[in-house]
Amino acid sequence: MLVFMLGVMLPAAGFIVAGASYLRNIQRNKAIEAVIQREHQQVLAIAEKRIDARAYDIAEEARAKFPDVNQGDRLEAFLVAHPDIAHAVLWAGKGHVQGQSQPARMNEPAFGEEGKEFSSMIGHWFDPESESKDWIAKLKKMEAKEGKHVYLTDNWVSRGDKWQYQSLVLFVPRGSTAEHPALAGFVYDTDYLKDKFFPQALNDVLPNQNQNDTHPQPVIMVRTVKDHAPLATSLRWDGGSPEVERSFEGVFPGLVLGIKLRGTTIANISNHFVQTAFLILGALSLLMGGGMLLTYRNVARELALAKLKSDFVSNVSHELRTPLALIRLYAETLELGRISNPGKRQEYYEIIRKESERLTSLINNILDFSRIESGKKEYSFRETDVADLVRSTLESYRFEIEQDGFQFEQKIDNDLPQVWVDREAIARSLLNLVNNAVKYSATEKYLGVNLYRHNGGVNLEVVDHGIGISAKEQPKIFEKFYRVGDPLVHNTKGSGLGLSLVRHIVQAHGGEVAVESEPGQGSKFIITLPVQTAEVQQAKGMSA
Repeated sequence: MLVFMLGVMLPAAGFIVAGASYLRNIQRNKAIEAVIQREHQQVLAIAEKRIDARAYDIAEEARAKFPDVNQGDRLEAFLVAHPDIAHAVLWAGKGHVQGQSQPARMNEPAFGEEGKEFSSMIGHWFDPESESKDWIAKLKKMEAKEGKHVYLTDNWVSRGDKWQYQSLVLFVPRGSTAEHPALAGFVYDTDYLKDKFFPQALNDVLPNQNQNDTHPQPVIMVRTVKDHAPLATSLRWDGGSPEVERSFEGVFPGLVLGIKLRGTTIANISNHFVQTAFLILGALSLLMGGGMLLTYRNVARELALAKLKSDFVSNVSHELRTPLALIRLYAETLELGRISNPGKRQEYYEIIRKESERLTSLINNILDFSRIESGKKEYSFRETDVADLVRSTLESYRFEIEQDGFQFEQKIDNDLPQVWVDREAIARSLLNLVNNAVKYSATEKYLGVNLYRHNGGVNLEVVDHGIGISAKEQPKIFEKFYRVGDPLVHNTKGSGLGLSLVRHIVQAHGGEVAVESEPGQGSKFIITLPVQTAEVQQAKGMSA
């Protein structure tokens, strides 16, 4: 048991405590939330790269169709062909700045005012020749280093009481030379970014969004640094604020990417994970506790069984030694011719015979038990006059009973039916019960045997006025090696097999064995044997 405690229970308890402590540490340090946030940051970084690449592709496509340096009069046609672009500008040297706003929208009051302001401002933006040349040099350097022909940055305009975000694209137009440098650009309006570009880009970042999926799914939004309301969102955005944000670093300065989980929060997921882990740990703890309890009970049962077997070996050794010693003693006395009295010699012969019968009975019990344990016990059923069987069995034992000072009563009904039984097995069961009654009746020596019909069967009762059996021990007395905890029982040698053999024999006959007893009031053992047809008993005999 000590090895079991040290080898099983302590490691199991340590595992449970360590698991609980680890989960508490995760909960306290918000480790799950940190992991999810890192994953969200990676998703946003990937999203930014894909959005930047898409923006460059669209800008490069528009740049390729932009008018040459000497085609400033075609700016309007360019804008008509690209309705997503709000304004376009072409600088071809000092004093040569041309600007144009989207003609289809000039009838819009807010846009018309913005177009006029744009036309008045482009001179201040581009006409300082040194600044434009610096932009051209920067663009050339970027083209040589990164292979990109356009540069994207932010442009803020005021509409009503809010600042609107626009994307300004700068590049060197076709026809620009070192002697006659030129610079061009166009502006993507907020409406295009909000309604087309970003929704498409965000949905491309999160493809296969299942509308019917109830599991938490990531959703993304874009907002400006000046407004927490989304500028654009992915398909299944359900409102609220993002839990993780990342500012654009290159193409769209002034914009912020945000991500969250639809229908839940990172904190909820973390709490759910920890709670589930605690539930699993609790379930494992219960299973381990139940397993250890069962193991403990099995180990305790095996230890008790080992002790019972040890006591059995000791008791059987004593049971064998006592009759053998008596047989040897009386046989040697007779062999040496020391007994001249014929009556005395006859008494010695009877003692030798009885002790040999006692020895034979004990050995038969042990052999029967061995056959039962190995499943090889067989019974020979035949139609039997059970009354005659009981009488003959008791008659051979009557002298010894009366010699021990017992009051013996025998009540056997007349006209009992024939019963299909194994004569030897039933006789051994009766003798085992009688022997127990004799051994455990130290004060009031009474033995009664009754045989009568009952509910279509035959009842065989063995009654004594001995020590009795407590109610809590009655269910256990038919178990192998079990002996009642009365001091008289422990002082009386026995194998602990008798009642176990009785139960097996009776059950093999299709019957039952029961006990009625109270401590100090004696016991009554009742064997019930069914009265069955020959065919049924023959089938039972084949399966026994």
